[in-house]
Amino acid sequence: MLNARTVHPAELTHDEVSAWTTLVAAEPAFGNPLLGPDFAIAVGAVRSDARVTVYRDGETIVGFLPHHRRPGGMARPLGAPLSDYHGLIAGPHPDLTADRVLALAGVSAWRFTGLVDPYGVFAQSSIGETSGYAVTLTGPAADYLESLRAASPKRFKNWRRLDSKLEREVGPVRIEASDDPAVYDQIMDWKREQLIRTGVADFLRPDWTRALLANLAAARGPLRGITLTMWAGDTIAAGHFGVAQNGWYHPWVASTNPDLAEYSPGQTFLMKAIAAMPDLGLTTYDLGPSHDHYKRHYAAPTQVVGEGTAAASTPAGVLAGGRERAWTLAGARRDGMVASLRRRLDAIAVTELSTVGRVRGFVEAVAAQPRRRLAMAEGE
Repeated sequence: MLNARTVHPAELTHDEVSAWTTLVAAEPAFGNPLLGPDFAIAVGAVRSDARVTVYRDGETIVGFLPHHRRPGGMARPLGAPLSDYHGLIAGPHPDLTADRVLALAGVSAWRFTGLVDPYGVFAQSSIGETSGYAVTLTGPAADYLESLRAASPKRFKNWRRLDSKLEREVGPVRIEASDDPAVYDQIMDWKREQLIRTGVADFLRPDWTRALLANLAAARGPLRGITLTMWAGDTIAAGHFGVAQNGWYHPWVASTNPDLAEYSPGQTFLMKAIAAMPDLGLTTYDLGPSHDHYKRHYAAPTQVVGEGTAAASTPAGVLAGGRERAWTLAGARRDGMVASLRRRLDAIAVTELSTVGRVRGFVEAVAAQPRRRLAMAEGE
């Protein structure tokens, strides 16, 4: 008999954390650190509305649904918008249907944007799909880089040209994993400047996102934040900050030194980072879903992730699910600025926790459209 309890991540028992760890280890699609219990606990440390529904068949734990509980029984992925991958963490089970999962969680509708669903529990609720991209080393990094060169020799030649130019004119280029707070702050400052300049929602402004990333940057456990930086001589040229566990790295923040824009340091950074993966103890460098216009040149599509809304078969669920699906579908069917504004409003909804913050975000989103239009035209 399927039953469930919903708790804050801090209230998970040792047996529940152990069962969650076993489930992610058993299914390759759940390998990303964002799908594990340590990430849920880290989010719980900065969000009081974090929840995990633990599903049992009798006394046996069979699944977990991490989420944020919102007004009206709505739920969002835990840690959104930083949770680029999310889903029901479970093995195959005949009673784990979308309706049953939501009903036992007390959720009327669950909105997802990067659904990992290897057993198709929410297949009927997904109205859009995109690919997740990752660099996975199964041999020497040099062999992987050679495969990139063979697939796109002109592009690879340009990468090498930019690398040589940067090294010749600025200084020797190297990749480092840094725990220097000043380096971390610089990477974040450049990212925030870029977000403001291009009119993208500033996901680094809310207290909880900054606290989560800072906590992870200071962590020294199995789940930890890593700041990777590319230096040219004594100058930081570019960097990534993200979370790593079990050799799997998922960056959230990618930023470049605006004074070195002519060298396109972001392109050189990825090539250097791939080459450095073995020395950094990394086997997977997960670039996440979407933005395939540049990711596909460095990484392979590893899995399909879904976007949509799953609703419980209750009056509240039908109403909320229909409204959310219509809103999502309207954005998915439009290109350009309308779709961009729809994505930004969705980001505001999951990032800003107060009504004041959401109203401010909406006003800023409308005001930022000219800047966003210009940035899109320039390829940013």
